[in-house]
Amino acid sequence: MRRLSALLLTGLLAAGCTAQDDGTGAPPEADVSSLTACPEQPDAEATGAERLPGLSLDCPGGGSLDLARAPGTPMVVNLWGSWCPPCREEMPVLQEFAEAAGDQVRMIGVISKDGLPQGTAFAEEAGVTFPSAYDGDGDLMAELGINVLPYTYFVDATGALVHTEAGPVGSGDELRALVAEHLGVQL
Repeated sequence: MRRLSALLLTGLLAAGCTAQDDGTGAPPEADVSSLTACPEQPDAEATGAERLPGLSLDCPGGGSLDLARAPGTPMVVNLWGSWCPPCREEMPVLQEFAEAAGDQVRMIGVISKDGLPQGTAFAEEAGVTFPSAYDGDGDLMAELGINVLPYTYFVDATGALVHTEAGPVGSGDELRALVAEHLGVQL
């Protein structure tokens, strides 16, 4: 009896944590209208001793992020998920940085191991204006050998991975200092 009660409770709790069903069995649609498109990238292969895995990820706001190509501009890539409390705390820092960096450094998010409706809803709620690619299955996390978020990657204009920051970046000043140290861009 105790096992049956536990199973029923588990089922009820799981049912309370799912998206609302519209009766069709289809996942809910994501409103991506507030998301920014990923920037165009030059047609040049990424170079450097260390590079991010050569995956291409769709950007819900439009375009794609091809990690096998050189970005042409230094880039900060942050892997985040709406389910990740430290990611939620870090997001205002990333947004502040994106606004300050302008065209000098690209801020790119990667919605990781998350549902598109949940990720886009959180991005809108957080006021995110920088582009984010979508990696719902966490393929990039698997390729990188990570299982927790957030992770922030610093990529130079040629596509070389020059620094990895595990865990949340605590402030805009800290992120600007990391960019100055590893990408050579003063903001």
